[in-house]
Order: sequence, then structure tokens, then C-alpha cells
Amino acid sequence: MSGAPYHRPLPHASSGGFIVVAVLWILGALASLVSIYAVYVIDTAVAFGLHEDRFRAESLVSAAIELAAYRLSGPADTRLSNGQFAFRLAGATVGVEFRSESARIDLNAAPKDVFAGLFQVLGERREAAEAYADRIIAWRTTGIKPQDWDASPYRLAGLPYAPRGAKFPHVNEVALVLGLPTSLVERALPFLTIYSGRPQIDIRAAAPEVIAALPGMTRDRVEAVLKQRRASTIDGQTLLALLGPAQGFATLDPGRTSRVTMQIALENGRRIGCEVVILMFEEGDEPYSILSWREEIDGSGNDIAQRRASR
Repeated sequence: MSGAPYHRPLPHASSGGFIVVAVLWILGALASLVSIYAVYVIDTAVAFGLHEDRFRAESLVSAAIELAAYRLSGPADTRLSNGQFAFRLAGATVGVEFRSESARIDLNAAPKDVFAGLFQVLGERREAAEAYADRIIAWRTTGIKPQDWDASPYRLAGLPYAPRGAKFPHVNEVALVLGLPTSLVERALPFLTIYSGRPQIDIRAAAPEVIAALPGMTRDRVEAVLKQRRASTIDGQTLLALLGPAQGFATLDPGRTSRVTMQIALENGRRIGCEVVILMFEEGDEPYSILSWREEIDGSGNDIAQRRASR
């Protein structure tokens, strides 16, 4: 008796498909983990490289400060008003420039006429420049009372503060003075300081804008001063004489504070800039103290450090 042909049952297809899907899912997960780990490794390497560059930069800056302080050491009557030099160290090139902080106008010491003169040099009308100068003097004047006239405009303007009634602790605070245009503040900041501590400016190192800001200066007098400064041998007394009526606002003494500016070029192409204000000591174990430190990496403009420290 012949029956129907016999067929062996095939394995269930769905179990094999499930295994393939599971394997593919595991492989995909592993690939994602590998990608995440690769990104982590790259980010870590970049961060470590930046940290290493910053560490090297701080060492190079310290070396530059030491060399600048060496050039600024010695008796006060022979101290340099400004200078520059360069050196190579650890594969990096460092350019250094130092300049007396007295070359800038001190927010806490300069008289009203000098501020008004600076604002006019920077493009403001005389009336506005004098008004701005009055408000700067009012801001730093001690003994201000809430009911005083110079505090009232701040309240009327809806501002939650009045003049400090004390010294400016930072040059950027000048932006809080009522009515000063932001564009004017930005133009003025490179010529202002709080570290000079004197009403006069160092005529041997001051910028042309600062010289022109002195009361009684004319275009011809400014040109004559700049021409004399470019001479191979600078005669300080001649410089003062060229100022005419502005002599009382100038000095030949560079003071004990200097601004040291450094440009560092690393061999990997990264560039780092640093600006440090130092106070030179005439006696004691420490030659100088750091008053301000500002650092930029690749022109980012970020303040890496703004600190006060003793050396």
C-alpha cells in the first residue's frame, strides 16, 4: 500500500532571524560605544593639549616678567619708562614690551581737565567732555550723600546705584558712570589706569592721545614732543619745556608700576597674549608684586585670569 511521501519538518525560521537581529543590535551598540569613546578620547586629548599649552604659557610669562623686572630694577632716577625685547625658550618665541603705568591717566588721581581733554581728543564735543569729566570726579569723591545733586541723576535715570564715593577699584567701572557712551568708554580704556596713583603722566612713554589730552596742548606742541622722543638721545628737560603750560601735568619719573605685555608663539601655531601690571619694590626680599594679570589664547579675548598676587 503506497502512502503519501514523507517530508522532514524544517527548523523554525523565526528563531534564526531573531538571532541575527540580536547580533546586529549588539554590533550597533558596540559601534556607538566605540564612537562615544573616540569622541571622549579626542576631547580629552584636546583639553590636555590646551592645559599643557596654558601651563607652558604661564612658565614663559613668568620668565618674561622676571626679565622685564630685571630691566626695571635699580635706582628710581635711572628706571626705564619703556622698552622691549624678545627671547626663545622651550621652542616658543616670546616678544615683550614694558611701559610705565604713569603713561596712562589714573582714574583716581588725574584732574578733571585731563579727563575732559582726553574725551575731546577721542571725538567728543567740549561741553559733553567736561560733563563726563565732572561725573568721573563725582564718582570717586568721598562723602557722597544720597540727597546730593550728583547722586540724584542716577535715581532719575532708574539706575539701582549711585556714585561709589570712593576710588575706582577697576578701570571697567568707568562704564557705570552716568551718561558715558559705551563707544567712548571702549576708546578711552587703553589710556586709563588705576595703578599709577599720580596725577601727572610720564611724558617719555605716554601715547600721543594722552599727550594731546593735557591742558594747553596744541597740535604743534604734540608733534614737537613726539619728534623729540624719536631722537636718538631723549632730553627729558627739553620734553618738559616743549609742553609749555602743560608742564605741571607731566613728569619724567616713571614711577614704580609698569605694564608688561607679552606675545607668545608656540611651535604648534597657537598664540597666547598676556598683559601684567607689576609693582617694583625698592627694598625687601621680593623685587616686585603682580597687581593685575590678563591672558588671551588665540585672540579669544577671554580673561583667563584677573588676579592680585604677591611674588
